[in-house]
Amino acid sequence: MKKLLNTLYVSTQGVYLHREGETVVAMLDREPKLRLPIHTLSGIVCFGNVLCSPFLLGLCGERGVQVSFLTEHGRFLARVSGPVSGNVLLRREQMRRADDPGRAAPIARSFVLGKLANSRTVMQRALRDHGEHAALSAAVDTLAGAIRRAKSVDNLDVLRGIEGEAATAYFGAFDGMIVSQRECFRMEGRSRRPPLDPLNALLSFLYTLLAHDCAAALEGVGLDPQTGYLHALRPGRSSLALDLMEEFRSVLADRVALSLINLNQIDARGFTTSESGAVTMKEDVRKSVLKAWQQKKQETLQHPFLEQKIEVGLLPHAQAMLLARFLRGDLDAYPPFLLR
Repeated sequence: MKKLLNTLYVSTQGVYLHREGETVVAMLDREPKLRLPIHTLSGIVCFGNVLCSPFLLGLCGERGVQVSFLTEHGRFLARVSGPVSGNVLLRREQMRRADDPGRAAPIARSFVLGKLANSRTVMQRALRDHGEHAALSAAVDTLAGAIRRAKSVDNLDVLRGIEGEAATAYFGAFDGMIVSQRECFRMEGRSRRPPLDPLNALLSFLYTLLAHDCAAALEGVGLDPQTGYLHALRPGRSSLALDLMEEFRSVLADRVALSLINLNQIDARGFTTSESGAVTMKEDVRKSVLKAWQQKKQETLQHPFLEQKIEVGLLPHAQAMLLARFLRGDLDAYPPFLLR
C-alpha cells in the first residue's frame, strides 16, 4: 500500500518555494521559514501569491509530487504534474468505456451508490448522536429510496437525476447535523460560484482539497483524471476526479466541516462578505481548516473491501487502485468505499 505522505499547504502570501538539492525550501522576506525533504511530500497546494521556482517544479514532476495553485480563497486555478505515467493500455480501456454509455453506466452507478450510502450513514450517525430530528429522518428515508432505485438503473441521465434529487434532500436536511452556532452556519441551499454564506464557503474549500487529493490518486495509478463516467466530459474539467470524490464528500469533507462548527473551532467572525455577496474565509480560519483536514487524513479505519486498516488520507488512492484493477479486468465490478 502506498505510504501516506504529507501535503504541504502554503497560504502565507509572498512565500517563495525553491529547490535546494532534494529539499523544498520556503522563503519569506528572503529568509528560510521551512525546509522539507521532497520524499516526505505527496503534494503541494499554493494559495494566492505563492511562487515556485521552475527547478522545484521540475523536481516535483520527477518525483510525482503534484503542485496545485488556488486563489487565496480556495478557487482552483491550475495543477502542475510530471510526465504521464502508468500503462497506456489501461488509459485506452478507460477511454473506451467512457465513450460507450452502456459500459460507463455501471461505473457511474457505483460512484452514485457509494455517495448515497455514505451520505445516509453520516445522517444516521447524526441521528444516533444528537437525537431525533424530523428533517434528518426524512432525508435518510429519501436516500434509502434513491439507493433502491439507483441499483437497477443503467441510464446515465437517470442516474444523474437520482443523484441530484438525493443531493437536494441531503443538503435540505444538513442543518440537522449542526448542533452549535446554528444561526451563523445555516444551509440555505448549495451555492458554489461564489458561495453566499459561511457554510457554503467552508464546504467549497474542503471539496477543493478533496478534488486535489483524488486527482493525485488517479494519476498515481496511471489513470487520466479528466476522463470520467458520471460527470460529463468538459475541457479543463477533471471529470474522473469529481466522480471519485463523490464517495468521500460526506464522510471526509462534510464531517470535517461539521466537527469544526460543532466544536466551535471556527466561527462566523472568520468569514467576510464582499459587495457582490460572495463569502470568503479569513487566513486564520483557512489555517484552522487545513490543520483539521490534515489531522483527519491521519486517522485510520478498516477498509471494507481490502479488509485492512489504512489511513483516511489513503482512501482516494485505495479506490483509484481498485478502479484501475477493474478496468484491467482483475475485478468483476468497481467496489465503492462504504463507511461502516
